[in-house]
Amino acid sequence: MKKRWLSIMMAAAMAATMPAAVMAEEEGEAEATAVTTVGPEDGTHFEMWSFVDAHNEFYGKMVELWNEQNPDKQINVTFSTYPYGDMHNKLMMSLQAGSGAPDMCDVEIGQFPNYTGDDCPLYPLTDALAPYEADCVTSRLDVYSKGDGTRIGVPTHVGASVMYWNAELLESYGLDYKSVKTWDDYTALGEALKEASNGEVYLTSVDTGGVDWMWIAMAEYGEDWTGGPDGEPNVELDSVKKMMTMQKQWLDDGIAMISTDGHVDLEAGFKNVSEGKIASFPKAMWYMSRFMNYMPEMEGKYDITTIPVFEEGQKNSVGIGGTGTVITQQCEAPELAAEWLTWAKLSKEGESYIWSVLGFDVCNSALWFDEDFAFDESNPYNTFFRCKPYEVLQELANNDAIGTVYTTSVSPTLNDYMCTTTLNEVFEDGMDIDEALAEAQEYLEMELM
Repeated sequence: MKKRWLSIMMAAAMAATMPAAVMAEEEGEAEATAVTTVGPEDGTHFEMWSFVDAHNEFYGKMVELWNEQNPDKQINVTFSTYPYGDMHNKLMMSLQAGSGAPDMCDVEIGQFPNYTGDDCPLYPLTDALAPYEADCVTSRLDVYSKGDGTRIGVPTHVGASVMYWNAELLESYGLDYKSVKTWDDYTALGEALKEASNGEVYLTSVDTGGVDWMWIAMAEYGEDWTGGPDGEPNVELDSVKKMMTMQKQWLDDGIAMISTDGHVDLEAGFKNVSEGKIASFPKAMWYMSRFMNYMPEMEGKYDITTIPVFEEGQKNSVGIGGTGTVITQQCEAPELAAEWLTWAKLSKEGESYIWSVLGFDVCNSALWFDEDFAFDESNPYNTFFRCKPYEVLQELANNDAIGTVYTTSVSPTLNDYMCTTTLNEVFEDGMDIDEALAEAQEYLEMELM
C-alpha cells in the first residue's frame, strides 16, 4: 500500500503554486473564529490551533494551572479556533510549505492518517508519553501512532462503545434488559418487545450512514477491515458479514428500523431516542453529552451497560471517534510543549476537567478506579443515568474488553463507500450481503491499491 503523505504533499504543493489571487478566490483565507492568549508575556510562547472552542477553553485552563505549579517553566499560549475543514487544510498547507504551522494542533481522528506516513512532519511523543503509558488505554495510543509504533498524538478520550438502554420504557413492558449478554439474547429481547408493544417500539435502529456497528463486530472478532497501519483493506470479513446478516434479519422481522437520516447522532436520531421509538442502541461514551445537550428530559430514564457479544469471552467494546493533539516539527521548544501537552491531557488534573466538564471517558484508566474521580456525585454525568458510567468502564478494564480498529489512510474512502453505497444497498435495497461486500472490495482495490 502506498503511503498517502507523499501524494497529499504533492497535491498541496500544486495548490501552493497557484497565484495568490486565484487561491483567495477559490478557497478564501481561513480565519479564526476565536483567538485568546493565556500565560505571562515572558513565558515560552506557543501557537495552538483547534476546531473546537471547548477544547481551547480546556487547554487555557491547563496553561493557568501549569504555570501555578511550574514557576520555572512558564508558558504563554495563543489559541486559535478555526472551522473544521479550514483548520485541517491550513495545517496541511503550512506543513508542506515548511512555515506557518502552529506549535501544537488538534487533529480529528479521520484526518490523522494523513500524517502517519513517510517523512512525517510531526514531533515524536513516545518519550513524553512514557510516564503515562502504563496507565493509558493502549488502543487509544496506538491509533495516534505511526506504523513503527512511534507515538505522534496525545488522545483526548477513549470513546469506548457501550449500550444505551431506555430502562424506563423496557421496564414498563416487564422486560429484563440487564440479562442480555449475547446478540442472541438481544434478538430475543427484540422479539419480546415487538409482541409487548404491538410493534410500536423497535428494539434499535440500523445505521446506513455510519459504521459503528461494523466496528463493534470487528472488535469482537479481533478483525480490522483497514488492515491496520501497514496492511491491505478487506471488507469481506466474517465479523462484518455476521453483523450485517443479523441486522438485516432484525429489519425483516420488524424488531429494528432503519436509522432516520442514517444514524442516531443527528436531530432525527435524538427525536427517535427521546420519543421512545427505539429502546436501545450502541454508541461511544461521548454520546452521553448528547443526552445532556439535546435530550435533557431523558434524565433518570436511560441506563448504560456493556455491549452484547456473538460469543462469550469476546471483547465487547471499541474506541470510536476522537481527537489526537500533535506537535509540529516547526515548534522551537518541542520538549517543553510535549511535557505540558501530555500533562494537560493525561494527568489527574487534566483528566478531571475532561471528565467533569467535557463528559469524555478519560484515557488514563488508573483513574477509572479512583473513587473520588469516577463517582463524584457533583458530576452531572454520574446522576443523569441509572448507573455511574465508570462502573461500566471498570467492567471493560477488568475484562480487557476494549478492542482496536484502526483509522488509516484507507479509512475515508472505505467509510464513505460503505455509508453511501454498501449499507444502503443491503438494508434499503435488499442486495445480497456477499455480493455487496464483494462490490465494495473491488471498488477499494481499484481506488486504493
